Amino acid sequence: MNRHENGYARAKQGEPPELTKGEILLSDIYDFLGRFISYPSEHARLAHALWIIHTHLMECWESTPRIAFLSPEAGSGKTRCLELTELMVPNPIPAVNVSAAYLFRKVGGAEEAPTIIYDEIDTVFGPRAGDHEDVRGFLNAGHRRGAVAGRCVVKGKNIETEELPCYAAVALAGLGKLPDTVLTRSVIIRMRRRSPSERVDPYRRRSHGPQGEALRERIEQWANTHSGALDGYLPEMPGGIVDRDADVWEPLLSVAEIIGGEWLPRAHVAAVALVAASKRDRGSLGEKLLSDIRNIYGDILYRISSSALVESLIELPESPWGDLKGKPLNANGLSRLLKEYEISSKEIRFRNIPSDRAEKYDGTHKGYERGDFVDAWERYLPPPVPPLSHDEAATAATNATEGAETLFGE
Repeated sequence: MNRHENGYARAKQGEPPELTKGEILLSDIYDFLGRFISYPSEHARLAHALWIIHTHLMECWESTPRIAFLSPEAGSGKTRCLELTELMVPNPIPAVNVSAAYLFRKVGGAEEAPTIIYDEIDTVFGPRAGDHEDVRGFLNAGHRRGAVAGRCVVKGKNIETEELPCYAAVALAGLGKLPDTVLTRSVIIRMRRRSPSERVDPYRRRSHGPQGEALRERIEQWANTHSGALDGYLPEMPGGIVDRDADVWEPLLSVAEIIGGEWLPRAHVAAVALVAASKRDRGSLGEKLLSDIRNIYGDILYRISSSALVESLIELPESPWGDLKGKPLNANGLSRLLKEYEISSKEIRFRNIPSDRAEKYDGTHKGYERGDFVDAWERYLPPPVPPLSHDEAATAATNATEGAETLFGE
């Protein structure tokens, strides 16, 4: 019986499991963060704690996920997240409105693996985003171990090339949304303002800083002990977490597996929950269009005219199609969007249409058939989830309750 199985067996018999140093350490980080930050969920809080630990093991990973604290309004705790992060990560480098050259040279010239703490990241990707393409390039490329940035430098009368390492852990905070190229490489935590009923301790660096720094020293000791086991480690991924999402969560779940105990199942639940939330946020306009068209076709519709499809899209609740840059979607705009997916309209004969638009659209019109979309649906959208029957819904609710009690206790 291994250590984790022994712990579960002891807990089942009513005996407290023997906690390892890793379990105690993660618990202490988790509690310390929760004293000063009101997280949107326990999943976000655990992800933050695991991310902090992973920064002390940078040579073990093929890639490092960014962690992005985002919110629609100021005063939502994003900067506090960065302040506490700075206490516990190795070689923190605070950055606000810095140049790409500064970042490349700070990372490339650092003797110890740096951690970039980048506040107000929305200023980089706002109206003047074109002025910060090098910073975006740093954030995109630097998540891979061994990544470098090529630059030309003038030395006397000669122009020489140099390669600057840009592999570094990065914590981001900002208002609004980031580009998909950054979001897909990030653990995304959507912060929000505290409600009157949510309480946290007031944070003061001079009083609480030493506590965070003591935790950092303990993390360093634990990381030095376990770096050999984690180098090249491949954790078991929860179902549905693949490709780029698996790259993002691999280091965090590796740490959770090595620590074990109750933290491993909790980390799996957190990963699934945060990945699902991130997919809702980062879908492109084209993916939204394909998804809405799939919903319009449903299970029975075989063909639809371009005009009817446009009307149906605009009528969808909370649809963006009624206001695209100040104008509603039209048939030409629909055609342009769909051509990106190699889908084109064609002349189709409509008659005996089983809908309230039958008289209006009877005859020959430009339109689309279901078969035109099937390939794009399979390639770009997750499979549709069938609705649960009443009995299935009741069973699912019971299983979810029992699962929660198993993972988190009653």
